[in-house]
Amino acid sequence: MTTNRAHVVLWTDQTAAYLDAIKAAGLTDRVAVDTVSRKDKLSADQLARTEALMCYAPPPGMLPAMPKLRWAQAMTAGVEGWLALPDLPQGLALTCARGTHTESMPENIIGALFYVAKPYALAAANQKLAKWAHTTPQPLNGKTLGILGLGAIGQEVARIASAIGMRVIGTKRRPAPMPHVAEVLPAERTNDVLARSDFVLLLLPATPQTDNFVNAERLAMMKPTAWLLNFGRGHLIKDADLIEATKSKKIAGAILDVYRQEPLPPDHPFWKAEGIVVLPHIGGPHPQRDKFVAKLFVDNLGRFLDGAPLKEVVDRAAGY
Repeated sequence: MTTNRAHVVLWTDQTAAYLDAIKAAGLTDRVAVDTVSRKDKLSADQLARTEALMCYAPPPGMLPAMPKLRWAQAMTAGVEGWLALPDLPQGLALTCARGTHTESMPENIIGALFYVAKPYALAAANQKLAKWAHTTPQPLNGKTLGILGLGAIGQEVARIASAIGMRVIGTKRRPAPMPHVAEVLPAERTNDVLARSDFVLLLLPATPQTDNFVNAERLAMMKPTAWLLNFGRGHLIKDADLIEATKSKKIAGAILDVYRQEPLPPDHPFWKAEGIVVLPHIGGPHPQRDKFVAKLFVDNLGRFLDGAPLKEVVDRAAGY
């Protein structure tokens, strides 16, 4: 059966939010949608006719087998898996889910700041021992938060942090003044941010240039009382150097939410490292995250059908 509808494949397990969004946007009559669970492969017919694809990351060999594919929507903000494909078609329009974590991740980052500064965890541990131990909470007001990677998430963190009296500085590839940030510096001024911050937040993308970005040399530039928070990508940190820095008290500690390998292997030294808090990648998840991604996807789907510029297009040269 022939149809003038654009063929779209949603290759993911939870599709209800996306189908509902397509209907709500009035695009149902303009698309033919196939839903495929992640454990299943696309059929030869689906490969042959798909024009738009939404998924987490395809395996090598799949995209070149889709001759009509013109646009792919990644379901995550990070696209290192896509860009690592040896056969990623040059002409394929690739968009990411950048901006869909701007509710969940800033709140979780602020939670990490409070975890460090306030003795709630200690109080909970002492409660199990029926132990009354007076401790003094440390103020966040007046402290400096340095954000490496002032994108949408970093800007929202800055807004909340400034509301509780923190001074925010940070780096951005193309620095320009922004609300709630006292100083926006170029990446070349990273060392200044490290030296002046009481908390250093990593929100950098995964690129060859950011591999092992935080190493012994950069950790040595931080205050001995400073904490490192990584909610960006696991490969930003040279693991052994961080373990040594916290063990030798070169920095006060670190809260990590992302790792080179996930789940973090049971024998990884981070689990038992002094001064390191291991979070199981809880920064981005949200009970309604599919609704956030679906909103972006359907916006882009309408643009794709109308031949308009897509949103959150990946800069392949920059890596994000």
